[in-house]
Amino acid sequence: MCSRGEALFKEHCINCHTTEKGGQHKTGPNLFGVLGRKTGKSKGFKYTEANVNKGITWDDDTLSLFLKNPSKYIPGTKMVFSGLRDDTERGDLINYLKLSTLE
Repeated sequence: MCSRGEALFKEHCINCHTTEKGGQHKTGPNLFGVLGRKTGKSKGFKYTEANVNKGITWDDDTLSLFLKNPSKYIPGTKMVFSGLRDDTERGDLINYLKLSTLE
């Protein structure tokens, strides 16, 4: 099974992130359990102060805002991804993250 969200993850995210429980950090943090977690709180990953200090909890809305334009939503983030402008694509990617990263 390869959903559109999975294809988007493979296209845009997999080089820097993993999703499996206990997965390693890459350039970006492992995303397992990301929904419901505060920014800058994945154990063992070194975040920028901007990310740590954002102080929001990741949910559908905050992920959508971030994924639309990461450097605008968290100025100072080290994430170099320029964003997904298309609402449907962001929704598909978030749905994939929900299915692949929930505890």
